[in-house]
Amino acid sequence: MEANTEQRSPVISVKNLHKIYEIGENKVHALAGVDFTINRGEFCMIVGTSGSGKSTLLNMLAGLEKPTEGQIVIAGEHIENLNESKLVIFRQKHVGFIFQSYNLLANMDAVENVATPLMFQGVSKKERTRRAINMLTSVGLKKYLDHTPGQMSGGQQQRVGIARALVVEPEIIFADEPTGNLDSNTSMEVMNLMQRIAREKKQTIVMVTHDNNLAEFGDKIIRIIDGKIVELIDNREKARMLYEERKQKINHE
Repeated sequence: MEANTEQRSPVISVKNLHKIYEIGENKVHALAGVDFTINRGEFCMIVGTSGSGKSTLLNMLAGLEKPTEGQIVIAGEHIENLNESKLVIFRQKHVGFIFQSYNLLANMDAVENVATPLMFQGVSKKERTRRAINMLTSVGLKKYLDHTPGQMSGGQQQRVGIARALVVEPEIIFADEPTGNLDSNTSMEVMNLMQRIAREKKQTIVMVTHDNNLAEFGDKIIRIIDGKIVELIDNREKARMLYEERKQKINHE
């Protein structure tokens, strides 16, 4: 019971969040009074069309943009009050990122790409390499350790990106349209991997997507239109059932 209580405790809390952009004499309300919590170990989907405010919201949660008004509490800290140097330290300690465009370094192999964030934590080269190899193995890339991005498919590159986010053992992973550059089959493979990580590692993942089909992978679904949350769905039971079905299918293959 204690472990379950910990898992259900809020790790992100957002209250009355506003973001207003001034364009000439006009004011654009990208976020208009957003409230929600995300619990530890949840796979949360923020869903909306282009211009809905979902990417702005993700940037706010990651401390990449300052809110016009409101509170963002992550891992017990009010990040809206932090200056840029403190935000950098906060992100290094608590956050991992998965990007749509992978953002891998072309002249580095998979191990070197995954190991790079550990440099900023002062981890020795030997330990960086060990942890990178272990993480790449866990995402199914044991045979591709010495491959550069140009020698890998889009799906393989995104797996490297996921391993890079995980290697620093963050409390939270933010994923910005991580399947946006992938075909439908590869998208499903990446989503299955992310859901497995969330389940097995009790990892908190917050993902932005415009795809309603992908949203079904999430334990919590937050739908946003014109900067406002229009629907908040507890999808834990359905996501768990889908996960178990896919797991059984893989075991039978």
